[in-house]
Formats: sequence, structure tokens, C-alpha cells
Amino acid sequence: MPRRWVAALACLAALVALACEGGSSAEPRPTTSARPSSGPGGIAALGDSISTGFASCLVLTSCERNSWSTGDGLRVQSHYRRLLEQNPAIRDRTYNHARPGARADALEGQARAAVRDRADYVTVLVGANDVCRGGVDAMTPVAQFRADVDRGLRVLRTGRPKARVLVVSIPDLYRLWEVGHDDARATRAWRRGICPALLAEATSTAPADRARRAAVRDRIDAYNAELKAACRAYGARCRHDGGALHKVRFTLDLLNPLDWFHPNATGQGRIAEVTWRSSGLAS
Repeated sequence: MPRRWVAALACLAALVALACEGGSSAEPRPTTSARPSSGPGGIAALGDSISTGFASCLVLTSCERNSWSTGDGLRVQSHYRRLLEQNPAIRDRTYNHARPGARADALEGQARAAVRDRADYVTVLVGANDVCRGGVDAMTPVAQFRADVDRGLRVLRTGRPKARVLVVSIPDLYRLWEVGHDDARATRAWRRGICPALLAEATSTAPADRARRAAVRDRIDAYNAELKAACRAYGARCRHDGGALHKVRFTLDLLNPLDWFHPNATGQGRIAEVTWRSSGLAS
């Protein structure tokens, strides 16, 4: 066969292949809905024990099926379950890299793991342990907190530039003290050393204890301001919850009955609900 005919047939075959694929294979075919999707890369959670569902299964350990972010259990309508309704392609593509006790300086490593997972939607909830690591003097300085958050977000922006990122505000831990300090069950649990900067001597009205709690409240406000600013600096692919989680008026019935600090399954569901509205993914 003449060489020019071989070349022509090769070109024809390539055109047929493109037609069968509906166009270029470099970009997926648009969905019929204008509603944004997390994409086929799935969802990753970064942060601390709250995102692991800690103590929500009535044991003092992580219970990821109840995570507000990546949980696949039936008791919590998590972000993952809501996304799954929009895009069945993400089934089982959940990556929870949050860890109990993690502070903001852990975000960089967690973000690298999310990049390796090729996650297309990443939630970030961190800061409680930067407050609760010990006494007031042990709290992470605000500038250091911001630098740690920026490093983590930079990894995501560089490694997954098209991924959507949701940065969530720190819950109002001072509110937990307000609703629990006169409950014997809560104060008994807190005496085991839970968030001592805030919850030590929970029933005391001494000026020094009141000042210590106020310092914790102010530090959380400062961290939340930095989280919002860091997300703004990230760019259009980052959403901040606008303080939605911090504004939740937690009550004792949203906490687990073991440490009276971490959300139970109902509390995890409440977190999922208020943060989902801010994600930019809700219909």
C-alpha cells in the first residue's frame, strides 16, 4: 500500500477514536448538573481528633465512620456521604489523615498524604490542640500557628492546585466550659487532664482562673482570624466556613459521655451540617 494511504488511514483511525470518546481524553466530559463536585479523586480530612470522630462510638479512640468529613457510617450525614449522592464515582475514596492530638504543625505532613491520594476535596479543621496542649504558656504563638497552617496549605496548592479546600473554624471551646462547668459528670471527666488551659479547676471563680479561661478564648479567636486569612491567601479554590462551626451553640447532648469534650455522633452530624453549607458544594 502506498505510504500516503497508510498515513491517511492512521489519521482516520485517530479521528474515529476521538469521536468515540466524545472529544479530547485530557478533560472529562462535563456533568449534566451545574452543581460543583469533589471530582473522582475523593475526599481527604486533615486535622485533629474531631475529624477522626474520636469518642463518638462510646470508646476513647477514633471512630472514623462517624467523622463529619469522611465518615461512611449511617449515623452521620458526612461531607463524604453528601458528595456520594452527587457523584457515585467517589465511593470508598475517603482518606482520613487527621490524628488525635495533632496541632497545626502536623498539617504539612497530612497535606502531603492527601496529595499522594490525589484528593480533589480536602477539609481542614485544626487548632484545638494548639490551645489545649498544656497551660496557657504552652499555647502555640499566633504567628507560629499561622506559619504552620500556611505550610500545610502551600503543599495542597502546589500538589493539587485544582482541589477544593474547606478550612473550618475552631469550635467555641469556651462555650463548652460555660455549659459544662456546673455539671458534675463533665467536671469529673475534665479533671483527668482534658484541655487544662481551659478546663482545669473548672468550677473555680478565682480571678486567675477566670483570666486563664479568657486567654484561651482570645487565643481561639486569634487562631480563627488567621485561618480565615490563610484561606483567603490560598485563592479561589479555598473556602472558609465563615465562622460557622465556631458559632454553633454546643450543648452537653452533643458531646460524648466519656470525656464531655469531643462531639458524639449527633455532634458530628451537626458539624457536618453547618460546614457543608459553607463548602460551596451544597446544591
